[in-house]
Amino acid sequence: MKILLVGGAGYLGGALTDILIQSPHEILVYDILLYEESYRKNVPFVHGDVRDQEKLQKHLDWADVVVWLAALVGDPACTLNEQLTLTINRDAVVYLRDHFKGRILFMSSCSVYGASDGVLDETSALQPLSLYAKTKQWAEEILVSHAHALIFRLGTLYGVGDRFARIRFDLVVNTLVMRAALHKKFSVFGGNQYRPLLHVRDAASAIALALGCNEHGIYNLHSENVTILDIAERIKKYFPDVHVAMTDTHFQDNRNYRVSSEKVKRDLGFSLSYTVEDGIQELKKLLEEERIKDSFIRRFSNYLYLKPLLSEYQSPLGKVIKLHE
Repeated sequence: MKILLVGGAGYLGGALTDILIQSPHEILVYDILLYEESYRKNVPFVHGDVRDQEKLQKHLDWADVVVWLAALVGDPACTLNEQLTLTINRDAVVYLRDHFKGRILFMSSCSVYGASDGVLDETSALQPLSLYAKTKQWAEEILVSHAHALIFRLGTLYGVGDRFARIRFDLVVNTLVMRAALHKKFSVFGGNQYRPLLHVRDAASAIALALGCNEHGIYNLHSENVTILDIAERIKKYFPDVHVAMTDTHFQDNRNYRVSSEKVKRDLGFSLSYTVEDGIQELKKLLEEERIKDSFIRRFSNYLYLKPLLSEYQSPLGKVIKLHE
């Protein structure tokens, strides 16, 4: 099977590529390298932008399956340039639907649920609170009529994906572990808000599993629902000297939701391999061995990296992510 990984050089794409390298499938990574300086994995690679339709189409024509990982990700990052966000997160998905008739695996987000009580399944009402979440809802609506599309609503990712792709320190588990390991302190705002968590390599495993089935539709994908306070307490077990500053002031992120992933377990037979504790321990080892020189380099955060690129230059697309001639 010929598999096109659009956005395959990123945090999740790196983990997925490592799995698929071991499979009999032919894979091709199509990525703009927005956060990377090079792509060094020994797999076929095309440096490409999803807005370059002519270039993308050649590879859509080649593929049997498209795994669509390309997006501007995260609430703050998506507010930097709303038109760019819409172009990448919504309009490119319209093009995909209209110009590719094979199987599509698309990554949505549990952020589409917003703030809701109870445990939510795939039939629950959606209340997206940000532009990012809204674009994921719109993309779902665009693809739901596609006969061969499977959509994963991912929980908040954490953990180490692979050896090459940058780690993200703008994800709650990762950033709190980083601050505990390197700075011996972190702050918890509120703390009672829930997040459905998912190890990045479990997300990759679910995608790889879905390549071998014919299921379609929408699936929640997470490991467990955990409050921010509980995440902090689990991290403290591995860093007993860390100082946790608690405040009743709520963080600007108002999301609060719990989800059920029983459908993906039932229909796809998916089972998890990693716990939050596994993620904490692997991040702890990585950081304490000083394998990351500076945890505050902008590229570890989608928002901090993109902010100067999208504000410094007159072009709304920025210098780095303009279309190549």
